[in-house]
Amino acid sequence: MSFVFAFVLLLSVIFGNVDCFMRKLDIVRQRCKCSDFSMMASRSKEDLVERLLSAKAASSLTFDEIAEKLGVTNAYAAQLFMNQAQLKPATAVKLKAAVPQIADADIQNMMKIPMRSFDPAIIQEPFIYRLVELMQHYGTGLKHIMNEKKGDGILSAIDCFVTMDMIKGSLGEDRLVLTINGKFLSHIEQLVENNTAVVSQKE
Repeated sequence: MSFVFAFVLLLSVIFGNVDCFMRKLDIVRQRCKCSDFSMMASRSKEDLVERLLSAKAASSLTFDEIAEKLGVTNAYAAQLFMNQAQLKPATAVKLKAAVPQIADADIQNMMKIPMRSFDPAIIQEPFIYRLVELMQHYGTGLKHIMNEKKGDGILSAIDCFVTMDMIKGSLGEDRLVLTINGKFLSHIEQLVENNTAVVSQKE
């Protein structure tokens, strides 16, 4: 890599474009720093999740049991331990009482606004792949049903309650029930008269 930079620098000197080269070199350095920061943040999150799951294991509590103690859905309880949701102050007190093995510093980290993210390789996990496949097959039909019932819009993933339950089927088999209770959000007609950004600029 150093040889390449040296070669490009030589060409830049020959053609009198050193400033341009230095600007590009600075951009490359900044990108490397951003990449390093992203990797550090990802590693930090992974370490936190690992500690939280270890604390959960030490408590011998299930996510259902933790959710009941916190007064949240079981999916949301799991999200807290995945550092995919922000732990609120009142819930933090309940969590510390339910799982005292969680370090105070980690409780504080859970209360920070999380960097919600996922590893693209997650799709390789069969259960998650099946959920994606399920939406790929049923998604279009579900969209048409939604449009018939309410019109043009989407399902909110923010104002959303998710729960997973296990029930018995008619033949005695185990069956999973995944409930997604999300707010319906209508697509708006972008009328200029309602665009407050434009109005405020005119005032």
